Amino acid sequence: MMRELVEFIAKALVEQPDEVQVSQVEGERSLIVELRVAPEDMGKVIGKQGRIAKAIRTVVKAAATKEGKMVHVEIID
Repeated sequence: MMRELVEFIAKALVEQPDEVQVSQVEGERSLIVELRVAPEDMGKVIGKQGRIAKAIRTVVKAAATKEGKMVHVEIID
């Protein structure tokens, strides 16, 4: 579910939605969601002073509280 949420948000932000790749690594009590976008779209996902990246992380963490897991979103270039 977290993977789909991050993918949905990222595809709405970028100009090349077909380049969005989201993978997840699941641990016992934590989940790492890795987001990759086209190099030209990196700024759109991070935003000025990282505001958009922070907003994405906040939304995902709020959604993850229902599952009782810690979720970390990593934006990989």
